[in-house]
Amino acid sequence: MKTDAPWVTENLAELSQILAKTDDAELIESFLRAILTPAETADIAGRWALVKALKKKVPQREIAGRFGISLCKITRGSRELKKPNSPFEGFLDLLEERKGP
Repeated sequence: MKTDAPWVTENLAELSQILAKTDDAELIESFLRAILTPAETADIAGRWALVKALKKKVPQREIAGRFGISLCKITRGSRELKKPNSPFEGFLDLLEERKGP
């Protein structure tokens, strides 16, 4: 599958817009579990877990052992987290807002 095909960009943008319009977390989770395979679901959950662990300064080898994630994926996540205006930081901020004081 070509990851840079115009239809990929179009459909990802469309899904992003739809997800941004709903505040129904159960609907979103049900949608994700329906559209993704169990392995894809676990992979996405693992990547989010690694982002949260990196933010908490958990060592990369500990993250790898805890979640069964390759050091390559963890390093990529670390680089993404360090970028200016990181979308990871934006989502982590939303997570903190949701948790409240």
